[in-house]
Amino acid sequence: MLATPLAVGILASSPQWVHLPLTAFWFLGYFAFFAAGLWLKAPPRRRPQLVPPLRTYALTSAAFGALTLVLDPGLIRWAPLFVAPLAVALVASARRDERSLWSGLATSIGSCLMVLAAYDAGGGTDWVRAWLLTGILAAYFAGTVLYVKTMIRERGDERFHWLSALAHGSATVAMTWVSPWLVLVFALLTIRAAVLPAFRGSPKAVGIGEIIATVAVAVTALLVT
Repeated sequence: MLATPLAVGILASSPQWVHLPLTAFWFLGYFAFFAAGLWLKAPPRRRPQLVPPLRTYALTSAAFGALTLVLDPGLIRWAPLFVAPLAVALVASARRDERSLWSGLATSIGSCLMVLAAYDAGGGTDWVRAWLLTGILAAYFAGTVLYVKTMIRERGDERFHWLSALAHGSATVAMTWVSPWLVLVFALLTIRAAVLPAFRGSPKAVGIGEIIATVAVAVTALLVT
């Protein structure tokens, strides 16, 4: 979820030198976000221990962010899009509810917005395609949040099972406006969401399956849009 939108944005446009500091900023920024989440949900007595990693990641990500803007100042236009998803995720951490559905969806959507920034950094000009790629990944990762819950934390909860199947089915219908190949991919994901929760799978197996599905969605989206 972290690397895929960045990679899709780069591949959909053209790799540039600015993508190097942008990539460093993106990953270090995630580490800073994760450290901030730990700090927010920690008891007050433990917070001082969590400040050094938070400070390190925040400063290094800020440095790479500044370098990115030196190379391409126009990328600052995308910053406001990330404010709301970031705020939602941090509030969830403060409430010790970071594994909730609403937090997962906010994080997923925020991550997918990186397609736009990476595409812009690569000199892309077809913004219909860029937004379409963003939407395809957002539909996939939103469904993934639900699917993973039905396989692990919410296993056996019929509400999540049906919600996951419905979300995947709706995404499949939406793909009819894009490409029959994406319809096929999302149809298979819908079958997976409907059938696999009935079988016991380890978190490792679920994770491997997600890697395969993510690559399938990303590659197909790049080829058909």
